[in-house]
Amino acid sequence: MSRTFVSRRAARFTESVIREMTRLADRHGAINLAQGFPDFPAPRELKEAACRAIEADLNQYAITWGSKNLRHALAAKYAHLGADPETMIVVTCGATEAMIAALMATLNPGDEVIIFEPFYENYGPDAILSGARPKFVKLIPPSNGADWTIDDTALRRAFTSRTRAVILNTPNNPTGKVFAREELALIAALCRKYDALAITDEVYEHILYDGAEHVSIATLPGMAERTITISALSKTFSVTGWRLGYSLAPPRITNAIRKVHDFLTVGAPHPLQEAAAEILARGGSFTNRLSAEYAERRDAFFEGLVAANLAPAARPRGAYYVMVDITGFGRRTDTECARWMVEDVGVAAVPGRSFYQNPRDGRRFLRFCFCKKLETLREATRRLQTAMLRVRPVKAGSRA
Repeated sequence: MSRTFVSRRAARFTESVIREMTRLADRHGAINLAQGFPDFPAPRELKEAACRAIEADLNQYAITWGSKNLRHALAAKYAHLGADPETMIVVTCGATEAMIAALMATLNPGDEVIIFEPFYENYGPDAILSGARPKFVKLIPPSNGADWTIDDTALRRAFTSRTRAVILNTPNNPTGKVFAREELALIAALCRKYDALAITDEVYEHILYDGAEHVSIATLPGMAERTITISALSKTFSVTGWRLGYSLAPPRITNAIRKVHDFLTVGAPHPLQEAAAEILARGGSFTNRLSAEYAERRDAFFEGLVAANLAPAARPRGAYYVMVDITGFGRRTDTECARWMVEDVGVAAVPGRSFYQNPRDGRRFLRFCFCKKLETLREATRRLQTAMLRVRPVKAGSRA
């Protein structure tokens, strides 16, 4: 054949490394701390609500942009943003679809979209598939126990007349960073100055530690009219397989997102939407205990990593991921280290290069998730501690 029949867009990125590591974990019987899904049951009340919806024969299409009950439940959740369930909300097949639908609805070929790195691996391919040009701004890695921070100068330099949007993920995957109000104010000021959108992924909004505050950039002055807020029920309710996400945006933008969503997936599963609506209407009992339970897991896993002589880059303040610095660890690259861990140690992590445009920038990191049962995390750290006793640390300046 003379033609490859593969588009230039598809050729510009690889398959998901995170999902690849899950397949490797399954193949080698490893503990999967690579992909962020729980190994404990979803809330019983939610499952029972889903069963009731199925038994009630709510098994056909819902309205394309979301069942009425779920849209109204979400509007109540976002009443502080003036959310209108009829004109401002789109229920999607996960936050993943919400993001690509939002980008395809708002970006034109040649537009630039700013992405902080390390970044969740979908954002770069999403920008490419939308015909836009991703422009990456590195967060400054932590030192002496500090958090990841914005490089103000680099961020200001990244914004130009071609900037159409900035993608923001807070609490952040993969770093666990929660963007401070002052940082969001800087991003908001640049969005207003350059007439750009903020497209914000807030799926971990209820998973916070140590008094961290989640601030939606849409609440800042002048930002409600230029923000697309994206979130999901997957992480809050521990149902990543249900694929229930949503976007909230001004009516004109929402109308465009609805059109793209309609032709991407038609709609999210109807009975699961009704179950989610029922639980949301009950109030915050789930979210109130979520952070406390994850804080216990974070602390246990963090201390286990330290005991294994693995160096967490920073103590996460949100989400359920931790980046580990493998500098001097005894394997040349993140990829080699991750493969050794999954094959020989029995623990799966994600190579740091998955979260950077230039793979070399991530080669000193691995990402672990700790959204697992405490006994799972203890067994994983036991395996890591045992394995690390056999590893000879590498002196600074050595290659292997």
